[in-house]
Amino acid sequence: MQRGKLRVYLGAAPGVGKTYKMLEEGHRRAERGADVVLAYVETHGRATTAKMAEGLELIPRITREDRGVEFEEMDLDTVLARRPQIALVDELPHSNVPGGRHEKRWQDIQDMLDAGIEVISTVNVQHLESLNDVVQRITGVPQRETVPDEVVRSADQIELVDMSPESLRRRLAHGNVYAAEKIDAALGNYFRVGNLTALRELALLWVADRVDEVLQRYREEHSIDRIWEARERVVVALPGGEEGELLIRRAARIAARSAGGELIAVHIARSDGLSGGTSPTALAAQRHLIESLGGSYHSIIGDDVPRALIEFAQAKNATQLVLGTSRRSRVNRFLTGQGIGETTIMLSGDIDVHMVTHKEAAPRRRPWWLPPNPFRHAAWGRGGSWLGISAGVAAPPVLTVALTSAGPSLGVNLTSDVLLFLSLTVAISRLGGMFSAFVAALWSSLLLNFYFIPPVHTLTIAETNNWIALAVFVVVGLTVASVVDLAIKQTRSAVNASAEAETLNAFALAVLRGDEAIAALLERFRETFSMESVCLLQRTETDGPRLPDAIDDPRRWTLVAATGAEPALTPARADTVIDAGPGAVLALRGRTLPAADQRVLAAFAAQATAAMERRRLSREAAAAQSLAAADKMRTALLAAVSHDLRTPLAAAKASISTLRDPELELPDADRAELLEAAEESLDKLTRLVENLLDMSRLQAGALKPRLEPVAIEEIIPRAIDDVTESAGRVHVEAPDSGLPDALVDAPLLERVVANLVGNAVTHTDSPVVITVSALGDQIEVRVIDRGPGIPEQDWDLVFRPFQRLGDRDNTTGVGLGLALSRGLAEAMGGTLVPEDTPGGGVTMVLSVPAVPGVRLVAERRSAAEERSARARPTPAGAGPQAQEA
Repeated sequence: MQRGKLRVYLGAAPGVGKTYKMLEEGHRRAERGADVVLAYVETHGRATTAKMAEGLELIPRITREDRGVEFEEMDLDTVLARRPQIALVDELPHSNVPGGRHEKRWQDIQDMLDAGIEVISTVNVQHLESLNDVVQRITGVPQRETVPDEVVRSADQIELVDMSPESLRRRLAHGNVYAAEKIDAALGNYFRVGNLTALRELALLWVADRVDEVLQRYREEHSIDRIWEARERVVVALPGGEEGELLIRRAARIAARSAGGELIAVHIARSDGLSGGTSPTALAAQRHLIESLGGSYHSIIGDDVPRALIEFAQAKNATQLVLGTSRRSRVNRFLTGQGIGETTIMLSGDIDVHMVTHKEAAPRRRPWWLPPNPFRHAAWGRGGSWLGISAGVAAPPVLTVALTSAGPSLGVNLTSDVLLFLSLTVAISRLGGMFSAFVAALWSSLLLNFYFIPPVHTLTIAETNNWIALAVFVVVGLTVASVVDLAIKQTRSAVNASAEAETLNAFALAVLRGDEAIAALLERFRETFSMESVCLLQRTETDGPRLPDAIDDPRRWTLVAATGAEPALTPARADTVIDAGPGAVLALRGRTLPAADQRVLAAFAAQATAAMERRRLSREAAAAQSLAAADKMRTALLAAVSHDLRTPLAAAKASISTLRDPELELPDADRAELLEAAEESLDKLTRLVENLLDMSRLQAGALKPRLEPVAIEEIIPRAIDDVTESAGRVHVEAPDSGLPDALVDAPLLERVVANLVGNAVTHTDSPVVITVSALGDQIEVRVIDRGPGIPEQDWDLVFRPFQRLGDRDNTTGVGLGLALSRGLAEAMGGTLVPEDTPGGGVTMVLSVPAVPGVRLVAERRSAAEERSARARPTPAGAGPQAQEA
């Protein structure tokens, strides 16, 4: 069955029109003859949205009960049974009420997509998991319902529903988003111009990255190498030396000059080692620098460095390329031809190339007449075989001509001739290897015999000593040549091992850093070895029989992660298959990799498997941690039940039993005292149970406060009345006027203040003072006591559930009051922190958000009243002070 497509409408904030667009698209598709159903829509009481929902087939919602409250949810089973062509599902990040198939609505949508149903959904940018903390810092409002970015990125279409902050605020002011009583609070808090502008920028940037991914995929699928300058991208080539930091900073400045410029760093590692020397420490520091500047770091393998660099830049659709100037001297460049920089410029095409000078460009120079170091340039031994054979054939005759013509005049004898031919043989072995040295030694021995060993111009050797000299020459020449050839081979192997180790080190660091997902690791490997696609496959039936056709059966394999165009969904469809552990393989499509690269690939497969195992273990550890926390909570709850619940129950039961005893005749005073004791015990029991329930709801995230403007002067007296022990001991100090309303849940705020007052009264015998003041856009309530105080190192401990800081008499409750108070305060967008009271004691500072604008209205009203009082005529007989006033 073909998987359904997903279309997502993304908005920067509530009210921009995502749901309206979704319904509009549903009507448009229905008019074209498609089978469209409305699986779930949330109109939020908006008339235009509700009207747009009319005319579409509505799937009835299912009702589920949670903690005694009924909720309506999408009926997934009915939608799957109905199997429409298109399903409209609002609010993608929604958390389902327990009792359904999945915890999140986006997981329900995955089931619908698997069933072949096309889904159109909506989401706001603040619900994206990667941006959740950023949005909270901007708006100050936490978002508990999130959706993984991968879910939204995997959508076939993402459409941004954009609206300017001013337009959205006008819609809000006209009552098109929220009810009238919520408009002022919304405009002054979440829907401030600054907040909406920042959220809009986040949404635009996120969608721009998604568009860039689609563009890159399109270019890969259609093999487009031309540069499309849709966005400025600056690639900086890192040679591996100390000059890399200078190049990165220069490239960063170039990228910063263009809006939205992207900075990319690349290090080309040759399969036979890097020329010029590479410092792993320098590369690690440069990677940290590029990431701190907002760029990305890449490492790829390529023997032809200029071509590999240009191909990488073209694949990234780069517009500019930053290189360091050559380290070679002018003479070296003249003798060896064009270097990396010159060749890169020739191949650059539409890419602008910047050559940057640096102090490393003129290192200590090797004399021009010395040949390259073979132990540093091992490629001479590999690519120079044909050159070595040619030299082994041509060089001995040239030396023979030189010695026969100039040797007698210089006084060169036979010993010198033999040593010169021996040196030539060693040089040829260094150039072309063992076979070239053998050719040179054999050819040189014949020339020595014919031209220099008496009798000359014949192959006859008259003296035994000359036989011995010629034999020693051949043996020594071949021996030295074999030693040089072996050293070159070992050097080449060491360099190759170093290159492989460098590549594996980059992959291992990515896994250990934990900042890259498996898909990102696969993309890094595909990029490194220039493959078309790389995917990680997991065998579905690891314990089943290994049938011959199992490698080409898609039902036997599950795609864990993939990158590139047209990934191989079975091992049979891949060009290269590497075992990645029990039941897992790494499938690659593209060029055939050499054996050395396949060794690296096998090691990388182990790294990818380790990353997959690490992700699984992290999930299990998180689950175990939550289970441990739940077990700890359960243990503490049992301890609370064992005493703190039984104590008030026992007192109430004893009082009621005494009252019901028919044999006892109690005076009215005693009867009233017993009734009062029973009532107090039941009140304590009620408060304890409410605290336990509220704490469990807070930890489960099920407690959602209803925020509305509240006069805080009315909350505090009610909270004090709830604490029976506070009679006559609590004093309130609040300003007479100018105090704005608080944007809180009134019952929850009353609970918080009551808990703080009750805690202060319980732990001190001195009076408790409550002060109220306005500070910026916050209202501060301070509960001040003169008790023993709390050490600063224990300030965090007092807010832990079931924590009494050493109280063991179990008469002061189960230690939930402060923990619950902080949780309720944070749920309303406030804070609760302790401070030392000057002179001894502790002050609990409760800060809650104020309703902007209310304080301004109060100040204007006070100013108007003052002007009115000044305008009144002065009563007769009033003194000078009254007239002055």
